[in-house]
Amino acid sequence: MPLQLVRQDITKMQVDAVVNAANTRLLMGGGVCGAIFRAAGASRLQEACDRLSPIHTGDAVATPGFDLPAQYVIHTAGPVWQGGDHGEERLLRACYSNSLQLASDLGCASIAFPLISSGIFGYPKAEALHVAIDEIRGFLEQSADDFDVYLCVFDRATFDAVTALDRQIQSYIDDHYVAKHKGQPSSRAQEMRELGYSSVSAEQEYSAEEWSAQSPREMSASAPVAHQASATPASSRSESLSYLDDEILADLDEPFDVILMQIIDAKGYSDVEVYKRANISRKLFSKIRCGNGYMPSKKTVLALAIALRLNIDETEDLLACAGYAFSHSMKFDVIVEFFITHGIFDVFTINESLFRYDQPLLGQ
Repeated sequence: MPLQLVRQDITKMQVDAVVNAANTRLLMGGGVCGAIFRAAGASRLQEACDRLSPIHTGDAVATPGFDLPAQYVIHTAGPVWQGGDHGEERLLRACYSNSLQLASDLGCASIAFPLISSGIFGYPKAEALHVAIDEIRGFLEQSADDFDVYLCVFDRATFDAVTALDRQIQSYIDDHYVAKHKGQPSSRAQEMRELGYSSVSAEQEYSAEEWSAQSPREMSASAPVAHQASATPASSRSESLSYLDDEILADLDEPFDVILMQIIDAKGYSDVEVYKRANISRKLFSKIRCGNGYMPSKKTVLALAIALRLNIDETEDLLACAGYAFSHSMKFDVIVEFFITHGIFDVFTINESLFRYDQPLLGQ
């Protein structure tokens, strides 16, 4: 099920379907479209497209993937930006929803998207990113099956919008992050290992400065955070949730899966609500629930804490149950801590900020 933001060449993605940001005539173009045509074999892909052309803006059609690793190419025609008053958002949402539904109808279990319409079609990148994540999230919440969705984002300009939230996050990092590893090349690999990665390749050791000037998407009043249950500070919520500490989290000797299930029951949530909010698959959640000595990674435990809307004290206790702890020497921890202390429990919004700072994402 997880939605993952990735910086990767879409033509090399090992998925069932890749999405082509097409024009309505399904002709080979530039940018992502041209790259997909070249990688698939331009003449054969164009011949297949000609049989389906033309399509309307927002429609989606499928062809074979030919020489691509993907079995299918799903072609969708995004809207050209005309100022935002000509139905652009509705049409862009249709691109994602129709592509996802078509992939599901084809029996696909994984799909990779580019950021549709954000290139030569001129759709503002921060807004295009918000629409993409919001539409994909809605589909995943309604889907009965596990479905892996990748959103390939390369352009730094996607994160250029600086909002009050961005400034708050940066200020919190400045106040709380203890960069004791500064200047040590191995620190990134060490952080990745602490978060549950068994190995870290050279490609994963990104420069911290490379993305430091970027900002997450603009959060406008017209597009509120879907899962932001409360803007109330964690301290004022703790009284109503203190029974978790007294009756469940107080006994840290209980196995992690037992404590997790007790919290879910106490909160009155269903398993499906929890694993979808946590951005993990049903398969992984079942593995955690069954126990048998399995211990999830730190980023998965934190994703579950977010899904359960635990305050900071409860989150620290849940981490301790799994043998982890918050550390202000890890930027990942500081960013997640910021959202929890500010009562923002939307894993996708948090992941946008983590992606900006070149950190691992919550969930699977």
